[in-house]
Amino acid sequence: MVLFQYMNTLPITEIAKKVSPAVISIAITKDLPKVDGFYSLPMNGRNFVIPKFKKGVREAVRVGGGSGFIISENGIVLTNSHVVEDPRADYAAVFNADTIKKETMKVLARDPIHDVAICRIEGDGYPTVPLGDSSQLQLGESVLAVGNALGEFSNTVSLGIVSGLSRFIQAQGEARRNVERLRGLIQTDAAINPGNSGGPLINMSGEVVGINTAVVFGAQNIGFSIPVNQAKDDIAQIKEYGHIRIPFLGIRYLIIDEDLQQKNNLPVGYGALIMRETLGDAAVAPGSTAEKAGLREFDIILEAAGKKITTDFTLQDVLHEHEINEIIPLKILREKRERDLKVRLEEKNQK
Repeated sequence: MVLFQYMNTLPITEIAKKVSPAVISIAITKDLPKVDGFYSLPMNGRNFVIPKFKKGVREAVRVGGGSGFIISENGIVLTNSHVVEDPRADYAAVFNADTIKKETMKVLARDPIHDVAICRIEGDGYPTVPLGDSSQLQLGESVLAVGNALGEFSNTVSLGIVSGLSRFIQAQGEARRNVERLRGLIQTDAAINPGNSGGPLINMSGEVVGINTAVVFGAQNIGFSIPVNQAKDDIAQIKEYGHIRIPFLGIRYLIIDEDLQQKNNLPVGYGALIMRETLGDAAVAPGSTAEKAGLREFDIILEAAGKKITTDFTLQDVLHEHEINEIIPLKILREKRERDLKVRLEEKNQK
C-alpha cells in the first residue's frame, strides 16, 4: 500500500544525471613562499621538521576546497560563506574531474550570519540546477546530497531523508577562528563529508532545497544544510541593494554563562558582556549606533527586544529576527544598576 507519493518525483538516477553537471568543486589557492626542502630542529629532546623557503620565490599552493552549484547560465554560484571566507585566497570552479576544466571564480557577496556566499564564474551557457522551496520540506522526505566528498571525490551522490527541521548548532570550520551559531537548519542523514560544504541538498523533484554546511564529527548520519530560501533572500537583496544587508550593533561582546560568571566574579550568569577582544580594539565602535545609544564597555546587555540573552538565545539571534533601521529596546546592567536603552539597528559595512 502506498502511504504517500510526492508530486513530480523523479528516479534517483535521473536526478543525479540532471544535477551533477551544475555541481562544482571549489579549489582554494594562495600565493605562498616556495618550499625548498626541510630541516630538523631539535628542541626539548624532540626533533621538529621545519620547512625551508626559497628566498624571493612564491608559488600558488592549494590550501583547501569545497563545493558549490550553478544557479544561472551566466555563472552565478551558491556555496557556503566559510568556504570562500579568505579575501587573500584565489578561488576556482572545477568542472568534471576527468577533464580538469577550471574557471576563475569571484566572490560577489558573503552572508556569514547564515553561512551563504554568492559567487560568479566568467562566461555563459553553464548548466544549472533549479531552486526549490525549503519551506515546503517535511520530516521524512527523501533528499540527495551532492558534492566533492573529502575534497577528492567529485559529484558524490548520497541518499537520505529530512531528519529534522529548524535545528540550531554551533559550527566551526577548519579555517574559522570563531565559532558560529547557525539557526533554522535542515538536519539530514544523507552522507555529508568534509569537502561537501557548499554543495546542494536536492529534493526528489530535482530542486535545491538546502546548502550543505556541517557534519557532526563522532556521530553517524547527522548532517546539516542551510534552507535555500535564505539564499533566495540574499540574492533578492543583491538585486535590490547591490549587496547583502546585515544588521549590526557595533559592539564586541562575550555571552555570559555560569562558568564565566564564577571565574570573573560577575553579578549575573547570563547576558552579553561588552568588552574588547584584544588590546587596540574598540569594545563599542566609534560612531556606531551602539555608541549613539549610550552603550559602554563592561555594560551587560540582559535583554534585547524583550528577550533574555543567554547561550541558547544570543544577540546574533536577536539580529536575525529584526530588520535594519528597526529600533529595539535593551535592558542593560551598569555598575549593578539596571537601565533601559533603545538602539537602532544599522547596516554592517562589509568592506
